[in-house]
Amino acid sequence: MTTSTTAPARPNRPHRAGPPLPVPALAWAGLTIAGAALHPGTRPSADAASIQTTLQSAPLLAMVSAALLVASAVPLAVWAATVHQRLHALGARVAGPTIGLVGGVTAVVALAVSGLASWTAGAVAPAADATLARAFTLLAFGAGGPLFAAAFGLLIAGVAVPALILRLLPRWLALAGLVIAVFGAVAVLVLLVPALGPLLPVVRFGGLLWLVAASIALPLSRTRATA
Repeated sequence: MTTSTTAPARPNRPHRAGPPLPVPALAWAGLTIAGAALHPGTRPSADAASIQTTLQSAPLLAMVSAALLVASAVPLAVWAATVHQRLHALGARVAGPTIGLVGGVTAVVALAVSGLASWTAGAVAPAADATLARAFTLLAFGAGGPLFAAAFGLLIAGVAVPALILRLLPRWLALAGLVIAVFGAVAVLVLLVPALGPLLPVVRFGGLLWLVAASIALPLSRTRATA
């Protein structure tokens, strides 16, 4: 006579895909706000002499602000990769999360280029020709302004659309993300229509708040999302 034993069933546990999303989101928010607070106030519309004078008056401040901008690219990269994996774990096996990841990678590169260009402008301003400092300032604005806004909007849309369809986020939060994504796409026109400049801080800081809120609200499992 033989007896068979059955292993006890293991309790279902929520699948954890990567580190907790609020950690890189809050790290990126903190570095972004600190970098903006320390920014010396150079404007791309200013003439070369004014930009050089501003940078010469506070070269260290400009370089620290730029360094924080470069550093902020790291937690944003972690967030983009983590939310991509989280959405796949939650069943969003569509193009949206991958499109969002492409937008996230592009936004990270834009931040890095903008920060490095700003750092170079602050470094060369005391001794270099004013035209060179303005050229690096314009590059920093183009990468960290319109390019970042468009890419960041793509990242947010890549999260908001599948989250809206699968009901992974509150409807109002997902729709708010889509509005920010649209603003990000329109913000590219700042290169041709400077009057649209106010869209840039709306996308950056509105998206910052959205990123933190979505990181907290996005569930760990479909069971929790259904509940």
